[in-house]
Amino acid sequence: MMDIQQIRAKVEAGQRIDREEGLYLLQEASILDLGTMAQAVRYRHNPEPRVTFVVDTNLNYTNVCDAYCTFCAFYRTEKDEDSYTHSVEQMMTMVGEAAEKGVTTVLLQGGLNPKLPLDYYTRLVSETRRLYPQVHPHFFSAPEIMKMSQVSDLPVEVVLAELRKAGLNTIPGGGSEILSDRVKQKISRLFPKGKTDDWTTVHSTAHRLGYRTTATMMYGHLEEDEDVIEHLDHVRSVQDENGGFTAFIPWSYKSDNTALSRRVKALAGANQYLRMIALSRIYLDNLQHIQASWFSEGKKTGQVALHFGGDDFGGTLFDENVMQEAGFYNRTTVEEIKEIIKDAGFEPVQRTTLYDLVEDPLSEGVTAR
Repeated sequence: MMDIQQIRAKVEAGQRIDREEGLYLLQEASILDLGTMAQAVRYRHNPEPRVTFVVDTNLNYTNVCDAYCTFCAFYRTEKDEDSYTHSVEQMMTMVGEAAEKGVTTVLLQGGLNPKLPLDYYTRLVSETRRLYPQVHPHFFSAPEIMKMSQVSDLPVEVVLAELRKAGLNTIPGGGSEILSDRVKQKISRLFPKGKTDDWTTVHSTAHRLGYRTTATMMYGHLEEDEDVIEHLDHVRSVQDENGGFTAFIPWSYKSDNTALSRRVKALAGANQYLRMIALSRIYLDNLQHIQASWFSEGKKTGQVALHFGGDDFGGTLFDENVMQEAGFYNRTTVEEIKEIIKDAGFEPVQRTTLYDLVEDPLSEGVTAR
């Protein structure tokens, strides 16, 4: 019979918990027990009372997509009047505007547009590096990499190598949703957006080539608790291979204007988010950072999550359209992020995409690399 004291003893000793123990924590453990255990693990990985953030923006180059995912309100077909695909030159204007705001990282993603050649993507990277060397390109999720492979008829490894040659060295973790083929088939029924193995293969291959990437999870729709544990186990297994994930970022499904909303009985709330943050921190014993999101869950919930295992507060996301299309609008400033972190009892520290500290007040302002 499972016992919370036995699991706590393993966690305190730095031992890895298994799937069965993870499921018990998700379903049976009190949220306060989870929070206490998660904070102990958080300080084991990140001993200082600092919380990092990055000054970034989220731009989109196209909303044309042939995946037709039922959870997405962002995608359009080519025939829709409000569909768009920006040229490389147009995107560089947008990156330039972001750079003028002080943005250091551009998170760039788009729909799965079957008419865009590989050269389009490599030029997005190389032109960003050439024109705005102060901006880090954090471009293209795993499904986009798979689409490039499909359109170019080149292996994923070759596609990633070409992007790296153009100047890309990090990719975001989007497109994972829940890493369970059973769930993926339900939420992307017409044209499944890649299987679990596709997502893990892209990230594993990227790590072998020297990329650093993030891992994500979108929960609160058609998954069961067992699917959440399967997802975390896939992430942990990929991290065991080459240690290429910088952080894990969970967020809850947003339902407005999505076809999936008719099949979801109730949306996940703040308690479930805190449980996910804490469980992620405990289960993912080989990742250094867990990101608490002011953006997807609201500023107060994100702030509380800093006491449930989160050590990073994400980015400023000056421009964001995917969740906005799903009826969720949330914005902030650098100063507000700093104040939220301070009010939670931590020291705010700006970071880069690769988690280098820009200026660390806990080290007397010495730049950390």
